Amino acid sequence: MAIVPIYEFPHEVLRKKARKVKKLDKSLDRISQDLVDTMQNAQGVGLAANQIGILKRVIAIQLPEEDPRVYINPEIVDKEGEREVTEACLSVPGYRGTITRSILVKAKAWDRQWRDVLIKAEGLLAQALEHEIDHLNGILYMDHLNQHEKLEKIEPELDQEEVEELN
Repeated sequence: MAIVPIYEFPHEVLRKKARKVKKLDKSLDRISQDLVDTMQNAQGVGLAANQIGILKRVIAIQLPEEDPRVYINPEIVDKEGEREVTEACLSVPGYRGTITRSILVKAKAWDRQWRDVLIKAEGLLAQALEHEIDHLNGILYMDHLNQHEKLEKIEPELDQEEVEELN
């Protein structure tokens, strides 16, 4: 499979709503693997198909120390509580912002073997599910900011050689 380009804001595909997947075919295997490969290469926690230009409801999520998961036609069926979190996005590189996400999320989807799965998530998994499902609906985390002034620029970390050159 392949590492493919990630579309960045303000590309129009990021604002389009992805279509439901109606049948399992070989293209779904390729999309799933491309999502996982691209997400891992970018060192992300999640990636939605429309971020790589495919308007199908497919997401990949990989929490630290876990194997990647691919969900087809994911949807949130219930959520509880609220908490403030700092979020960033592979499609909005170099920035982060504080937004409100749910404490607990229940979602349903199909896995890569086309089996129904019910996901009960909290913490980072709940946050990632909300973030990636938002992508499938054409919503970016920036849309959840109370004030756009809260979008912060992330300063890249310098490696040891660069630090020595500055001294």
